[in-house]
Amino acid sequence: MKKAVLIVNPSSGNEEALEYESQAERKLSLFFDEVEVKRTEKANDATKFAKQAAEEKVDSVFAMGGDGTVNEAISGLAEQEYRPKFGFFPLGTVNDLGRSLNISMHPQKAISDFDVERTIDLDIGKINDDYFMNIIAVGGIPEAISDVEVEEKTKFGKLAYFISGVKQVLNNKTYHFELKIDGEESEIESSAVVIVLTRTVGGFQNIVPDAKANDGKLYLLYLKDQTITDTLKSVPDIVKGVDQSTENIGYKPFTKGRLTIKEDAELHPSVDGDEGPELPLDIEVLPRHLEVYFGSEPL
Repeated sequence: MKKAVLIVNPSSGNEEALEYESQAERKLSLFFDEVEVKRTEKANDATKFAKQAAEEKVDSVFAMGGDGTVNEAISGLAEQEYRPKFGFFPLGTVNDLGRSLNISMHPQKAISDFDVERTIDLDIGKINDDYFMNIIAVGGIPEAISDVEVEEKTKFGKLAYFISGVKQVLNNKTYHFELKIDGEESEIESSAVVIVLTRTVGGFQNIVPDAKANDGKLYLLYLKDQTITDTLKSVPDIVKGVDQSTENIGYKPFTKGRLTIKEDAELHPSVDGDEGPELPLDIEVLPRHLEVYFGSEPL
């Protein structure tokens, strides 16, 4: 008997999750003998539910929510001895992984488009003892963005991140970092260091055009800025997409690395949009780690 677990975050997407829950349950019932719905009530519930599903060896786990909910569910499946197939119906503000997998940002269409035959093996990132599916961002700008309140996200959408980031740019502060990337050591000064798995960042597609869902690589980007002017100069490079180092942006694909900060500064990296562990960070990619359902268009 094929069983699926549908994990729903009722507060996601302007609290629209419950509106789509029954539609998703009906759709999944076309492919699975049993569909069990579990609603999250607090942080890490999705991780707990996904881990339980892995222990029960269900066929597939689905998440309905924003990036945080999807991250939690993936974290519950990562490195389990048995890993169910994973799917999700994006809600929330940004949904970077959904965009990278060509899943519709309209929940009703994402549900109606779902087909059990479309799967791909997805890379997962590991940061210390946690996991991520899209992005780690370290520095003043990323910290400001991760501090955006839920109410602001709901009211302004992606614009809330932009507003918060601009405020931090005007307060420009750089840090001295030490990097060990695939065994190679270096030092950089930057206001923002970003490590990504997918080509879509912050809802903007093709920021890292070379990134693929299962290429077994992480991508390091950092601003080469010491002043506000330097920071602003990097914007055109980011907008057109980064596939090599430039005068304003550092860039390097890698598989395993360590990031530390030289100053006595308390920095909280943003991991898939939420606050992550303090530095130092040990980061690696888990290649083709999870079988994931993708959208209606070819990858």
